[in-house]
Amino acid sequence: MSDRPLDILEAALDSEVTVALKDGTERVGDLAGYDQHMNLVLQAGEDTTIIRGDNVVTIQP
Repeated sequence: MSDRPLDILEAALDSEVTVALKDGTERVGDLAGYDQHMNLVLQAGEDTTIIRGDNVVTIQP
């Protein structure tokens, strides 16, 4: 596997991730999608959250 961020996101698709945001909060959910700007779509139960890539500090499996 490559060390490029988008390759790592590709490998994490449909897996649970924890996303730390610039405001100090964290979001947990299954990574349902992403784009080249690292905007993320998290699915947590019935809820879907879209996170703008500019707000992401870290993504952990």
